[in-house]
Amino acid sequence: MADSTRFVFGSGIVIGVALALIGVGAWALTDFTHVTALIPAVFGILVVGLASMGRETNRERLAVYGMAAVGAIGALGSLRAVPDVIALATGEGVDSAVAVASQGLTIVLGLALVVIAARAVLADR
Repeated sequence: MADSTRFVFGSGIVIGVALALIGVGAWALTDFTHVTALIPAVFGILVVGLASMGRETNRERLAVYGMAAVGAIGALGSLRAVPDVIALATGEGVDSAVAVASQGLTIVLGLALVVIAARAVLADR
């Protein structure tokens, strides 16, 4: 994983920070009433922690697999919002546009983590 490590862990930190900002932003946009809006932030903190661990220690493989697992869990956990994302994109009404946007972005960023990690693992073979 020597060549792809900088990209994987750099991308992990960027995606993790983006998830954290999405979670905190969604929480703020819901007037700090819906604590569940912070779920992407929790995933983001985990990803930043794993990326930092992989960058600073010799546990690169563990960090890459952990990032992929967090990304997959985040994306799969948000899949129930896909019909609402489609409805929002086509201009139909939804209960909470903030929640739908947050879950849609969590799906995209989680899948991006899985793809980046899979490419790193396959490149290491």
